[in-house]
Amino acid sequence: MMACRKFVAAAFVTLLSGLLLYAQNPKHESQLKTVRGVVTDKSDNPVPSSVVFLKNVRTNQVRSNIASNDGAYRFSGIDPNAEYELYAQKDGAKSQTHSISSFDSRLDIVLNLKLDKKKS
Repeated sequence: MMACRKFVAAAFVTLLSGLLLYAQNPKHESQLKTVRGVVTDKSDNPVPSSVVFLKNVRTNQVRSNIASNDGAYRFSGIDPNAEYELYAQKDGAKSQTHSISSFDSRLDIVLNLKLDKKKS
């Protein structure tokens, strides 16, 4: 009877350990990407309330995000198999457009955006 209880306890511990390892395996996590960064001006000061655009090049679908008070922005749930363009604007000033490639294997992409002076 005692040997049976030890066997059941050992089987339970083994099963629980296997489930924990399975849950922690990165291949079982979502492979969606996140793009984040900070919008700054030419003097590297954060630009709050700037609008950041993320455009899917294939579908032309555009997502936008308003930067926080510290200039931070974030897009999550990005399709890893799509190509994107990313840029920021505020009061007529615009950053360079950055490309996000499907060949970039990073799941957390940090791209800081610098606004240029207004175009006259």
